[in-house]
Amino acid sequence: MKKEEVPQDSDNLHEGTFKQIMYAVDNSGSYVQVQSAGWEPENIALGQAWEEVNQRIEAARQRVLTGEISPVAYYMEKNIMDLPLLANYVGKFQWQVKRHMKPAVFRRLSQKMLQRYADAFKISISDLQQIK
Repeated sequence: MKKEEVPQDSDNLHEGTFKQIMYAVDNSGSYVQVQSAGWEPENIALGQAWEEVNQRIEAARQRVLTGEISPVAYYMEKNIMDLPLLANYVGKFQWQVKRHMKPAVFRRLSQKMLQRYADAFKISISDLQQIK
């Protein structure tokens, strides 16, 4: 792609705050770095991906409010983590973290374990225990 053809679609998810680097060919035939404000197909795909992420977060929030799962599962979704990653952050086995996603088990967690989760999610223990 030529330097002049680098997409500059202003309607992007970054709202003009972020420019990505793309490589293009200049007039002399050399590759150069060019900043791009965005590209419509990419923006559409990213928008759809974020919609799905937000739907998963809201579904997890509703399940916490109905007592099906603990806040650990909600914050894991909200922080876009998976089970292996969260287990690594809190220093537990995956099966232990999965067990902590049960409301009855979560209510019995020690302050030390709650603090580990709070630290992993970068929130306070009270925020961990209360979903807004």
